[in-house]
Amino acid sequence: MADRARHHRQLLARLGLLRRFARADDGAAAIEFAFVAIPFLILVFAIIELGLTFLVSMSLENALSNVDRTIRTGTLQTSGGNAASFHQDVCNEMSWLGASCASALTLDVRVLPSFAQTKDLPKPLPGATSFDPGGPNAIVLVRGYYKWPLITPLLEDAVAGSSGDREVTFAAVFTNEPYPP
Repeated sequence: MADRARHHRQLLARLGLLRRFARADDGAAAIEFAFVAIPFLILVFAIIELGLTFLVSMSLENALSNVDRTIRTGTLQTSGGNAASFHQDVCNEMSWLGASCASALTLDVRVLPSFAQTKDLPKPLPGATSFDPGGPNAIVLVRGYYKWPLITPLLEDAVAGSSGDREVTFAAVFTNEPYPP
Protein backbone atom coordinates (compact mmCIF):
# COMPACT_ATOMS: atom_id res chain seq x y z
CA MET A 1 0.00 0.00 0.00
CA ALA A 2 2.83 2.35 0.87
CA ASP A 3 4.41 1.63 -2.51
CA ARG A 4 1.21 2.48 -4.27
CA ALA A 5 0.83 5.77 -2.37
CA ARG A 6 4.45 6.72 -3.03
CA HIS A 7 4.04 5.88 -6.70
CA HIS A 8 0.85 7.95 -6.80
CA ARG A 9 2.62 10.96 -5.21
CA GLN A 10 5.49 10.66 -7.67
CA LEU A 11 3.05 10.53 -10.57
CA LEU A 12 1.23 13.63 -9.31
CA ALA A 13 4.56 15.43 -8.82
CA ARG A 14 5.55 14.58 -12.40
CA LEU A 15 2.18 15.77 -13.69
CA GLY A 16 2.59 18.98 -11.68
CA LEU A 17 6.01 19.49 -13.26
CA LEU A 18 4.49 18.83 -16.66
CA ARG A 19 1.70 21.35 -16.01
CA ARG A 20 4.17 23.99 -14.84
CA PHE A 21 6.32 23.31 -17.92
CA ALA A 22 3.28 23.66 -20.21
CA ARG A 23 2.25 26.95 -18.55
CA ALA A 24 5.76 28.45 -18.58
CA ASP A 25 6.38 30.86 -21.44
CA ASP A 26 9.80 32.17 -20.44
CA GLY A 27 11.61 30.76 -23.51
CA ALA A 28 8.79 31.23 -26.05
CA ALA A 29 10.55 34.09 -27.81
CA ALA A 30 13.75 32.08 -28.11
CA ILE A 31 11.89 29.13 -29.63
CA GLU A 32 10.00 31.37 -32.06
CA PHE A 33 13.26 33.03 -33.05
CA ALA A 34 14.85 29.61 -33.65
CA PHE A 35 12.04 28.77 -36.09
CA VAL A 36 12.40 32.06 -37.95
CA ALA A 37 16.18 32.58 -37.73
CA ILE A 38 17.34 29.90 -40.17
CA PRO A 39 15.15 30.99 -43.13
CA PHE A 40 15.88 34.63 -42.31
CA LEU A 41 19.66 34.09 -42.26
CA ILE A 42 19.54 32.08 -45.50
CA LEU A 43 17.61 34.95 -47.09
CA VAL A 44 20.13 37.52 -45.81
CA PHE A 45 23.11 35.50 -47.05
CA ALA A 46 21.42 34.94 -50.42
CA ILE A 47 20.87 38.69 -50.81
CA ILE A 48 24.50 39.39 -49.91
CA GLU A 49 25.73 36.71 -52.30
CA LEU A 50 23.56 37.94 -55.17
CA GLY A 51 24.88 41.43 -54.49
CA LEU A 52 28.45 40.13 -54.70
CA THR A 53 27.63 38.34 -57.95
CA PHE A 54 26.23 41.58 -59.34
CA LEU A 55 29.40 43.39 -58.19
CA VAL A 56 31.54 40.83 -60.06
CA SER A 57 29.35 41.29 -63.14
CA MET A 58 29.73 45.07 -63.04
CA SER A 59 33.48 44.75 -62.39
CA LEU A 60 33.89 42.47 -65.40
CA GLU A 61 31.87 44.83 -67.58
CA ASN A 62 33.86 47.86 -66.44
CA ALA A 63 37.23 46.09 -66.79
CA LEU A 64 36.51 44.85 -70.30
CA SER A 65 35.14 48.24 -71.36
CA ASN A 66 38.32 49.93 -70.15
CA VAL A 67 40.78 47.39 -71.50
CA ASP A 68 39.10 46.69 -74.85
CA ARG A 69 39.67 50.36 -75.60
CA THR A 70 43.35 49.43 -76.12
CA ILE A 71 42.24 47.10 -78.93
CA ARG A 72 39.79 49.62 -80.40
CA THR A 73 42.41 52.37 -80.58
CA GLY A 74 45.19 50.06 -81.79
CA THR A 75 47.36 50.65 -78.73
CA LEU A 76 47.55 46.92 -77.95
CA GLN A 77 48.37 45.91 -81.52
CA THR A 78 51.05 48.56 -82.11
CA SER A 79 52.72 48.00 -78.73
CA GLY A 80 53.07 44.24 -79.31
CA GLY A 81 50.48 43.21 -76.73
CA ASN A 82 49.33 39.59 -76.63
CA ALA A 83 46.64 37.47 -75.01
CA ALA A 84 48.55 37.14 -71.73
CA SER A 85 49.07 40.89 -71.36
CA PHE A 86 45.42 41.56 -72.26
CA HIS A 87 44.29 38.99 -69.68
CA GLN A 88 46.57 40.54 -67.05
CA ASP A 89 45.28 44.04 -67.82
CA VAL A 90 41.68 42.88 -67.32
CA CYS A 91 42.61 41.20 -64.02
CA ASN A 92 44.42 44.36 -62.91
CA GLU A 93 41.19 46.30 -63.48
CA MET A 94 39.40 43.77 -61.24
CA SER A 95 42.13 43.86 -58.60
CA TRP A 96 39.73 43.47 -55.66
CA LEU A 97 39.26 39.82 -56.71
CA GLY A 98 42.92 39.08 -56.01
CA ALA A 99 44.72 36.06 -57.39
CA SER A 100 41.50 34.17 -58.21
CA CYS A 101 41.01 36.32 -61.32
CA ALA A 102 43.80 34.61 -63.27
CA SER A 103 42.21 31.17 -63.06
CA ALA A 104 38.51 32.13 -63.08
CA LEU A 105 38.59 34.53 -66.06
CA THR A 106 38.34 33.34 -69.67
CA LEU A 107 38.63 35.82 -72.52
CA ASP A 108 37.74 35.39 -76.18
CA VAL A 109 38.76 38.06 -78.69
CA ARG A 110 38.04 37.50 -82.37
CA VAL A 111 37.55 39.35 -85.64
CA LEU A 112 34.17 38.99 -87.35
CA PRO A 113 33.38 39.62 -91.01
CA SER A 114 30.15 41.48 -90.10
CA PHE A 115 28.09 42.60 -87.12
CA ALA A 116 25.35 40.14 -88.13
CA GLN A 117 27.54 37.16 -87.24
CA THR A 118 27.51 37.97 -83.52
CA LYS A 119 24.12 36.33 -83.04
CA ASP A 120 25.25 32.92 -84.35
CA LEU A 121 28.42 32.57 -82.27
CA PRO A 122 28.30 29.88 -79.59
CA LYS A 123 30.23 30.15 -76.36
CA PRO A 124 33.81 28.97 -76.92
CA LEU A 125 34.78 25.63 -75.41
CA PRO A 126 37.32 25.72 -72.58
CA GLY A 127 40.79 25.88 -74.09
CA ALA A 128 39.39 26.81 -77.52
CA THR A 129 39.29 30.56 -77.08
CA SER A 130 40.76 32.92 -79.63
CA PHE A 131 42.86 36.06 -79.40
CA ASP A 132 42.76 38.05 -82.61
CA PRO A 133 42.49 41.82 -81.96
CA GLY A 134 42.41 42.56 -85.70
CA GLY A 135 43.73 45.58 -87.51
CA PRO A 136 42.41 49.01 -88.45
CA ASN A 137 38.65 49.09 -89.19
CA ALA A 138 38.19 45.42 -88.17
CA ILE A 139 34.99 44.33 -86.44
CA VAL A 140 36.05 42.78 -83.12
CA LEU A 141 34.09 40.76 -80.58
CA VAL A 142 35.47 40.69 -77.03
CA ARG A 143 33.84 38.24 -74.61
CA GLY A 144 34.69 37.63 -70.98
CA TYR A 145 33.57 34.75 -68.76
CA TYR A 146 34.18 34.74 -65.01
CA LYS A 147 33.36 31.76 -62.77
CA TRP A 148 32.13 33.05 -59.42
CA PRO A 149 31.66 30.42 -56.66
CA LEU A 150 28.40 30.47 -54.71
CA ILE A 151 28.22 29.28 -51.11
CA THR A 152 24.59 29.76 -50.05
CA PRO A 153 23.06 26.25 -50.32
CA LEU A 154 19.66 27.04 -51.85
CA LEU A 155 21.13 29.70 -54.13
CA GLU A 156 23.55 27.16 -55.63
CA ASP A 157 20.62 25.09 -56.85
CA ALA A 158 18.73 28.10 -58.19
CA VAL A 159 21.32 30.10 -60.13
CA ALA A 160 24.57 28.13 -60.33
CA GLY A 161 25.72 25.59 -62.84
CA SER A 162 26.49 21.97 -62.09
CA SER A 163 29.86 22.89 -60.55
CA GLY A 164 28.32 25.29 -58.02
CA ASP A 165 29.75 28.33 -59.83
CA ARG A 166 27.79 31.15 -61.42
CA GLU A 167 29.27 32.15 -64.76
CA VAL A 168 29.23 35.91 -65.20
CA THR A 169 29.60 37.05 -68.81
CA PHE A 170 30.09 40.25 -70.76
CA ALA A 171 30.53 40.88 -74.47
CA ALA A 172 31.38 43.93 -76.54
CA VAL A 173 31.37 44.31 -80.32
CA PHE A 174 33.03 47.29 -81.94
CA THR A 175 34.88 48.49 -85.01
CA ASN A 176 38.54 49.30 -84.54
CA GLU A 177 39.52 52.86 -85.26
CA PRO A 178 41.49 53.58 -88.42
CA TYR A 179 44.83 53.79 -86.61
CA PRO A 180 48.08 53.69 -88.59
CA PRO A 181 49.48 50.14 -88.73
